[in-house]
Amino acid sequence: MSESSHDEEPKLIIDEDWKEQVQREKEALRAAQPGTQSQADASDSTSEAADPPALPDASLETLISMIYTQAIAALGLLPGPQGEPTRVDKVIAKHYIDTLDVLEQKTSGNRTAEETQILSEALHHARMAFVSVKATSPTSPIEFG
Repeated sequence: MSESSHDEEPKLIIDEDWKEQVQREKEALRAAQPGTQSQADASDSTSEAADPPALPDASLETLISMIYTQAIAALGLLPGPQGEPTRVDKVIAKHYIDTLDVLEQKTSGNRTAEETQILSEALHHARMAFVSVKATSPTSPIEFG
């Protein structure tokens, strides 16, 4: 062996073309699928989109609705994402119902008539659902008559 072969470092050849080809294939796949955007289209639409998604007003009614929904979900009365029955967790449901009760007490005298009615009805319905759910049957849905 000659000394020149020891002094030379091995040449590392990196093929960058495969990265570009993979990127082109991904974009072609996205374009072929309905309801999807290519990466370039997505970046254009995000820069042009000045309106954020519509959110409900921050109000007492919205807060009541959110807490009530959590209580009802904990009681297994809302179906899961694919329509399957959900697990009953009466401890969590009681926590949300108690939270609604605290909200009722702490906002007493500061609610409109409509807010008072919504809160009262939400509490009543949540409490009735709580007592009608069987603690031993975690996935049995309740039918109200």
